[in-house]
Amino acid sequence: MSDSSQLATEPGVEVTHEPHPLLAHVDLYLAIGKEHDASDIHLSVNSPPMWRRYGVLQPIWDDAPVLSAQDTERLAMGFLTAAQKHHLADIGDVDFAYANAQGRFRTSVVRQRLGLDLAFRIISTNLRTMDELGLPSVLKLLTQYHNGLVLVTGAVGSGKSTTLAALIEEVNSSRHDHIITLEDPIEYVIPSKGCHVTQREVHTHTKSFANALRGALREDPDVIMVGEMRDLETISLAITASETGHLVLGTLHTANAARTLDRVLDVFPVDQRDQIRIMVSESLRGIISQQLVPRADGQGRALALEILMNTPAVANLIRESRTFMLPGVIQTGKRLGMKLMDDSLIELFQAGVITGEEALARAEQKSMMKQITGIA
Repeated sequence: MSDSSQLATEPGVEVTHEPHPLLAHVDLYLAIGKEHDASDIHLSVNSPPMWRRYGVLQPIWDDAPVLSAQDTERLAMGFLTAAQKHHLADIGDVDFAYANAQGRFRTSVVRQRLGLDLAFRIISTNLRTMDELGLPSVLKLLTQYHNGLVLVTGAVGSGKSTTLAALIEEVNSSRHDHIITLEDPIEYVIPSKGCHVTQREVHTHTKSFANALRGALREDPDVIMVGEMRDLETISLAITASETGHLVLGTLHTANAARTLDRVLDVFPVDQRDQIRIMVSESLRGIISQQLVPRADGQGRALALEILMNTPAVANLIRESRTFMLPGVIQTGKRLGMKLMDDSLIELFQAGVITGEEALARAEQKSMMKQITGIA
């Protein structure tokens, strides 16, 4: 990329000529995004090329022309395979992991009213350890179980996949077992170390998470990673696997521990919930809920965590359907490594890592956070 030496980082990328031309291939946009620590690239009709950096969506170049329907069509047809083009024409959207010389990218191409839109999530090829991510050492306990359920939760873009990969890498480095990962798409490539690692991609190697999970149980696994627990069948199979001698690690799009358990239980028919509560209370090992919060200095984002470790008190609340009382148990379980999301936000604010406005915007207890941050 010949222009890369001329690029600046704020607010967009500045160039030495006017106006900036549209680039010929998606790889050029992806190279720029990766070089400048963007998390996502958006190439959409009637919009200039955009990136998301540190949680903020903005144009890559202030002077770039908007993309036309012909531009996005050309870009899409320039990198999609024949099978992906057929799927796009038949279904109207296609999702997959795209790999080039720069790395791997979670990719979505969709047909909308004005034409084709392309979105890329930049996947770090550097598989980081739990220590490198700054995850609390207590979470390593969750990787030492030989059965049970560990859930990593948060909104889209909150770093769930990175945390999950770090947990798997901890198992891979410290144990001698068979790990199966089920993902949509495969993000981090995990080489086998102490463990034998098998990675399967939904829609490429298997029809669905449920099909893959059902098949995984016949492949003599010790640890199963489920990239997303989306539906009743997948959640039911994951709970069953966790009860039958497998450590299952999965993700959900929920904000905290209480909502996570409510989501898991609510997918089941009413007449099954009492039984499922008992099963979850016995199989659950822990829940990690997380957010990535823009740093006060504008240089990246900071990780805020809520941690729930299963204890007799937690199991009792799950069995009795009193998950609304879990924050109190987490508050009193600090010596066991538990932590509320609000406490994590307070720590980051008081250390000057994030602003009071960011802490308040993400807080569960707004009135308490207003007092601590001094924001009226």
